[in-house]
Amino acid sequence: MTDFAWPDTHIEAQIIGAAGFELVCGPASPVAAEEIARLARGHQPAAILTCWAQVNAQAIAAAQDLRIVARLGVGLDNIDVAEASRRGILVTNVPDYCVEEVSDHALALVLAWSRGIARHGLEVRQGHWEPGSARLKRLSELTVGIVGFGRIGRRTAEKLRPWGCPLLVNDPGKVKDPHVRQVDLNELLSSSDVVIIHAPLTPETRALFNAARFALMRPGALVVNVSRGPIVDTGALVHALASGHLGGAALDVLDTEPVVPQALAELPTALLTPHIAFSSDASLVELRRRACEEVVRVLNGQPPHHPMNQPQNSAKP
Repeated sequence: MTDFAWPDTHIEAQIIGAAGFELVCGPASPVAAEEIARLARGHQPAAILTCWAQVNAQAIAAAQDLRIVARLGVGLDNIDVAEASRRGILVTNVPDYCVEEVSDHALALVLAWSRGIARHGLEVRQGHWEPGSARLKRLSELTVGIVGFGRIGRRTAEKLRPWGCPLLVNDPGKVKDPHVRQVDLNELLSSSDVVIIHAPLTPETRALFNAARFALMRPGALVVNVSRGPIVDTGALVHALASGHLGGAALDVLDTEPVVPQALAELPTALLTPHIAFSSDASLVELRRRACEEVVRVLNGQPPHHPMNQPQNSAKP
């Protein structure tokens, strides 16, 4: 287990141990990819569980008996899936454990911005009581654009629907929801008061939100990112906020995390949380249990419930 974003590993140890296997844990915080490769070479694991650490081609090649790389999460951008497939190694994830949490977080960020909760809460604590300075929004009058309409994007749309705001969607697949309107990205950006990013990180979406895309957005609009940090060019975002073109940014993820650029931190229109949209007591237990159960299934010769690749060779015996 390369790293973990919770206080202990007792759930993982119990499930792996009960199946007759030994769990070896790296440090809680992810270390460099070279260190992960060194650990794989030294321990020769049959399975690798990873949260955020990079499991690259070198780490995969270093473990001669490796049969599965299991992501403790949804996205696979920290795993060299192509190399795993080439070597006949399964890659799995837990695709739906945090649908409620991330969609809740997206909605909470939109409400916090539209009602000025974070900014005015801070002002009150600083001794300012100036209700006349509020410039707040009525959510039902805001057009919301959702970029990425997978499980979480669809759930966010469902939760926004009762608020009465028009919903636009941009997704490479065909959208069948009659309550939203599918448009191209440029139209979504130019027509939305709020843009919520629910897209995966891919070569196509990396730095998708750059200076040119921010320039297309409505003056005063809000951008929300609860997906992957590198989808947004932070430097371009800081410029769009500092210039006053954008009215706000609500970010749970950053392309520089865990480092927060000072220029971003100092902007009063930036609302920041530390990559916690996925997290709740219930979601973490579910995530940890299901990821470990996938490992046990594969090591016992059973097919995983959520294979995310097609290994070129059959699973190793």
